[in-house]
Amino acid sequence: MRYAGRLSSGIVRVYGNEADVGAAIRESGVPREEIFVTSKLWNADHGRERALRACDESLGRLGTDYLDLYLIHWPVQGLRGETWEAMVQLLEQGKCRAIGVSNYMLPHLEELVRTASVLPSVNQVEQSPFLYQPELLAYCAEHGILVEAYSPLTKARRLDHPAVVEAAHQLGRTPAQVLIRWGLEHGLVVLPKSTRRERLAENAAVFDFSVPPDLLGRLDALDEGLHTGWDPTHAP
Repeated sequence: MRYAGRLSSGIVRVYGNEADVGAAIRESGVPREEIFVTSKLWNADHGRERALRACDESLGRLGTDYLDLYLIHWPVQGLRGETWEAMVQLLEQGKCRAIGVSNYMLPHLEELVRTASVLPSVNQVEQSPFLYQPELLAYCAEHGILVEAYSPLTKARRLDHPAVVEAAHQLGRTPAQVLIRWGLEHGLVVLPKSTRRERLAENAAVFDFSVPPDLLGRLDALDEGLHTGWDPTHAP
């Protein structure tokens, strides 16, 4: 995947893949500055000192001096405020080139915006036509927060939905491409995942067509509040 013209690598400490990604970057021969590396702060690492230490440990496992983007994985109650202060410190130290959050809903963002000296560059949340959250998207846009959409393909649970299949037929595309393009039409950074080379190529071939407004509106209307993973809606 490419992010702002660079190869993108998304990793998380709790997934145990930082050391492997670091080794792959070094072995690839691709200059570090051409790779956009994202990692996340895990829930158990909230709090100022733990967050600072966790970032240093992630950098050590990766074998790099900085992260392009560092995200808070989840809005942990009671600690997320001081955790964000640590994220800002990491940004100021140059250990992260951008900082953001993940799974933050409107109340979490509103709380953060009230007190933060630096706002998140990114909010990574689940988005698809079946989980369309226009109020959240509008709030992020108002505050200059880029929305990254994970699970845009609904983990294949709605790829065979009649409205998606019909849209794919109308556009001469696959259902997966329609779902990815839906996110792009809404200004999202879309994060589809696959381990199959042909699917990776399919997912990337979405920049030579658009979804007309009437069809986009029909896709918007498919919202059913479908969370295929964590549901942060009522997280305190």
